Amino acid sequence: MAFAGGMTVFPGGSVDSGDHQEIRAWTGPPPVAWAARLGCDHELAAALVQAAVRETFEECGVLLAGPGRVPAGARQDLIAHRVTLGDVLAKAGLTLRADLLRAWSRWITPEDSPKRYDTAFFVALVPDGQAADAHTTEAVEAAWWHPVQALECWRRREIALMLPTVRTLEEIGEHADAQAVLAAADARTIRPTRPQVQRTGDEAAVLLPGHPGLGVP
Repeated sequence: MAFAGGMTVFPGGSVDSGDHQEIRAWTGPPPVAWAARLGCDHELAAALVQAAVRETFEECGVLLAGPGRVPAGARQDLIAHRVTLGDVLAKAGLTLRADLLRAWSRWITPEDSPKRYDTAFFVALVPDGQAADAHTTEAVEAAWWHPVQALECWRRREIALMLPTVRTLEEIGEHADAQAVLAAADARTIRPTRPQVQRTGDEAAVLLPGHPGLGVP
């Protein structure tokens, strides 16, 4: 892929125009609450939550909505941009389950990066009766990983990870189970993390704020 080719990443993607469609059947924290958590306006917050739900469905087959059955072909229609998430939910009479999601962090790429991204990371519980699959065209394989296992593979250079993925795995790996991760998410203060690039000759290192070499408090 043009961005992060060869990397092991979490499911996700960009907000698209359909993610700005208002969804009336919504349970859990409203957009204004997500806006306060993520430090953005409520319209963008709603779009970020919808994008997270849509991308998880497209890439994993897990739909953070219910109760009810997903219409046949809905996943393929979403991937092909023939419908929006709002269309899928409305047709099936499903409610978006924002209560299953928690905001975890927000990362902004260094200013001198050739591609700039402002990315929100979420954690979520898989709804009862659903299971993630590996039916995605955006990866050569897909699987469940325990955070510690993924980090061990990365240290042995068996997989490649970007800095936000490494840090997120380290953070969630500190917790014993999914419920502990959700509780930790509720207690987190989310401020944008802005890595910086430190260049020495022909070499470059990406450093986190707070690294002694950056002088950032």
